[in-house]
Amino acid sequence: MPSTAYLLAVLAIAFTITFALRAMPFAVLGRLRGSAIVQQLSAWMPVGILAILAVAALHGTLAADRHATWYAPLAVAVTAGVHLAFGRRTILSVGIGTAVYVALVNTF
Repeated sequence: MPSTAYLLAVLAIAFTITFALRAMPFAVLGRLRGSAIVQQLSAWMPVGILAILAVAALHGTLAADRHATWYAPLAVAVTAGVHLAFGRRTILSVGIGTAVYVALVNTF
């Protein structure tokens, strides 16, 4: 069993590296804020991330339960509609879309 000092040193190094890697983009972002690439990424990355998550979640669900094939596109449509209707509030739209999907799967 490693000594306590060794474990604390490993934890301190891991914390320092993790903190530095997570802080680095924010330190560099100030200089790049006017960049066209950063503006495009800020517009398209959230959409891309949500699309990847949706495809992964829907693929697993549809593969497991074929009866839910029509529920998923309906919930996605509700999510998109709420997102556009209520000022692009992601948490609200994803929450309502998820609630609709869960309700459909558990009701029918």
